Amino acid sequence: MAQKNSKEKKIYVLDTNILLHEPFAFLNFEEHDVVIPMTVLEELDHIKDRNKDVSRDARVAIRALEDILRDASPEQMLQGVALPRQHEHLGGGNLFIINDHHIKDEIPGLPGGENDHLIINTALYLQREKSPINVILVTKDINMRLKAKGAGLKKVEDYRTDQLIDDVRFLYKGYYKFSGEFWSQVGECRSENEGRDTVHYVSSTLLPNAYINEYLIDEAESFAGRILAITEQEIKILDFGYERLMHRRAWGIQPKNIYQALAMQALLDPQMDLVILTGPAGCGKTLIALAAALELVIEKSQYDKVIVTRNTPEIAESIGFLPGTEEEKMAPWLAAITDSLEVLHKTDEHPHASVNYIMEKANIQFKSVNFMRGRSIQNAIVILDECQNLTASQLKTIITRCGEGTKLICSGNLSQIDSNYLTAVTSGLTYIVERFKSFEGSTTINLNGVVRSRLAAFAEANL
Repeated sequence: MAQKNSKEKKIYVLDTNILLHEPFAFLNFEEHDVVIPMTVLEELDHIKDRNKDVSRDARVAIRALEDILRDASPEQMLQGVALPRQHEHLGGGNLFIINDHHIKDEIPGLPGGENDHLIINTALYLQREKSPINVILVTKDINMRLKAKGAGLKKVEDYRTDQLIDDVRFLYKGYYKFSGEFWSQVGECRSENEGRDTVHYVSSTLLPNAYINEYLIDEAESFAGRILAITEQEIKILDFGYERLMHRRAWGIQPKNIYQALAMQALLDPQMDLVILTGPAGCGKTLIALAAALELVIEKSQYDKVIVTRNTPEIAESIGFLPGTEEEKMAPWLAAITDSLEVLHKTDEHPHASVNYIMEKANIQFKSVNFMRGRSIQNAIVILDECQNLTASQLKTIITRCGEGTKLICSGNLSQIDSNYLTAVTSGLTYIVERFKSFEGSTTINLNGVVRSRLAAFAEANL
């Protein structure tokens, strides 16, 4: 590997999970050099033939690497193959494949055959040989980052090109809450009637960081509205009427707090193609989403069916071993949906029969995320539950499946991430909240407050 300007050039060593997380990740390091140890290629080779969702990402990564290296000679491979330039004003970096099995062990005392240790050993070797150039190991494996630092590697990083915020506390909530009363802070305001609706035009200085479809509420519980348009001079706000919003119903369900009321309004709005519901366990995300879906499909006949899907780390490994059809295999992971259906019909004379009848009438289908790829979903409501466990690329795959007349409801709790490689700030749920906050066809609601029980509320606050 040729020596570069140490003040500018860096060498990034990629772990396997980076290419599984984003198969084209090696193209995103601008003018810097990228090293892929042979061990990474071997791991990709083992994974690509597995009957799992991740095998597709492994195959895509291998093909992407082959496209870059197809015409390279062995000598060019040793000198580095030029990567496509992302920006014209930056010099292009090079891609290297290193046979790490021939590198002298830099980590005495650790088993040399362990793949993680071989990759760390490659980074340590380059750190010594290429000094003073910065060598950085990039991995989403937290334990591997700790081991690398403990072994003496100076720079270890997570892959953060899909991380849009540094602290989940700053995640967009979908609403702005005024202290005190809304009208006491508005100042000059122009109001108009548009059909049955009342809209207000306020100065843009009132909310300098406003977003389209952002909800506005106040502590005095006297106002609730949504931003319809934003210009340099003024903001157009649709007035819902606080009490009217709180008394709105969907499939017999009435909101218990203003956040549930905002969520219900968004879910029932035909203009909202994407509704993102975040919040703690017990805040009513799944129940309200399902109630609104039944209202829109059965009562209003605006959609033909309800597709319920979710992903957990173990689904790809376990679903094939469960008996029955795809929907029967998915049943254990979608118990939250059937539980919510039972809650919605618990006062019926024959609750079990009612649930079965409604599932058939609303054409409720349970689907695995693994089987959503390649489909085109038309005129349906798609409820994507527990999507805090999905990566940004997985969510992109699902969102791009939604065809004409489809409403997508994404819900999740960022404190219940099960993935080994995701955190609250790198979760796909966080990513789409930030990406879609300026899209006129979507809205986000953080359902602030547990309504399940006082036990659940205490646990959420104190455990």
